[in-house]
Amino acid sequence: MNSERARTLLRSVVPAVALLVLASSCATGKDAVAQENTFEFDSPGGQTQIFYPLEQRKKAAELSGPNVVNPGETVSLSDHAGKVVLLNLWGAWCGPCRAETHTLKAIADAGRSEGIEVLGINVRDNRQYAADFISNFGVGYPSIFDPSGRVALQLRGIPLAGIPVSLIVDKQQRVAAVYLGSILEEDVRPALERVRAE
Repeated sequence: MNSERARTLLRSVVPAVALLVLASSCATGKDAVAQENTFEFDSPGGQTQIFYPLEQRKKAAELSGPNVVNPGETVSLSDHAGKVVLLNLWGAWCGPCRAETHTLKAIADAGRSEGIEVLGINVRDNRQYAADFISNFGVGYPSIFDPSGRVALQLRGIPLAGIPVSLIVDKQQRVAAVYLGSILEEDVRPALERVRAE
C-alpha cells in the first residue's frame, strides 16, 4: 500500500473511531438518555409475557402528552403514582387493539375501587380516528395522544410495530410486567393482584 493511500485510509478511520469513543462515553454519563435505573425492554428467547421480580424492576420513563379526547389536558403516568397502572399502547387502526378494549374497560371499571388504573398511549394515529374509537367503544380511561410514537419510544426497546403492548407499572412507577400482543383479563389479572398486594 502506498503512503498516500495509507494516509487517506487513516484520515477516514480516525474520525470514525473517535466518534465511536465519544458516543460510548456519552452513553454512560450523567446526561445519558438511558440510565442504569431506567426500564429498557428485553425479550429473552422471544417471550411475549415477561415478569420482573422486585429486585430487577426499573423506573418507567416520564410518560406524558396531550389527552386524545381533550388536547388541552396533559395526561401523565406520574398522575397515577401510588397506584398500579396497566399501561396500554394502542391504535385505532389495530384489529387486536379493538379486540382487547373490552378487557381493558373491565379492568379499569373494577380497578377504580382496587387501586388499579388503566392508561393508554395512542400511537401513530389520527386524532379524530382515535377520539372516535374512544367514543364508539365507551372507553372511560385516559389516553396520551402520541402520533409520532415519541412518547412510547421512551419505553426503550418496546416494539411499536407489534402493538398492542401492555405493561404493568407498580406503585413506585417501576415496570413489573410486559405483555406483547392482545390480552385477556385472565392473562393479566393475577399479575395485577400480585403487584397491588406488594
